Amino acid sequence: MSQECFGSDTALLVVDVQNDFCPGGALAVAGGDAVIPVINAWMPRFATVIASRDWHPANSVHFNKWPPHCVAGTYGAQFRAGLDTWRFLLVLDKGTGDADDGYSAFEATSENLESWLRGHGIETLYVCGLATDYCVLQTVLDALRLGFGVTVIRNGIAAVEVHPGDGQRAQGAMEAAGARFL
Repeated sequence: MSQECFGSDTALLVVDVQNDFCPGGALAVAGGDAVIPVINAWMPRFATVIASRDWHPANSVHFNKWPPHCVAGTYGAQFRAGLDTWRFLLVLDKGTGDADDGYSAFEATSENLESWLRGHGIETLYVCGLATDYCVLQTVLDALRLGFGVTVIRNGIAAVEVHPGDGQRAQGAMEAAGARFL
């Protein structure tokens, strides 16, 4: 990993490193905890670190597709212990409606991420977190569609793998759309 520090036009976006996506959680990602030391090591290199989190209502239609997870205000929705959350300049809540999935951080209802980034002069995002094949994927694709440069920290992501190979397919889709990987 490079020891460089990034300029004010670059931000680190930490996606959904929450208890329910880590081992023992309601929708656990294998190796979910392994991303935490990687993410913590990257954070000091950025002046701007932001995070998203699933923050679902208990009656979300999202739970027709997935087991209930990251219900607003519950232990499962909290950021995972050990993650340096004190570095987060902004936390984006997503999936807060009862009729949306909120996979992408750009779908956050607590703040308009695109407007916030542009207002702070951010042009490039480094993305890490959970899960590669859903929330990371959709966040990266939205960022690219909106014209942001995107680099994904490969050892800072992990996939749900509902179907074997989903994580690899998601990485391929992000690369095909223009994301770089480190």
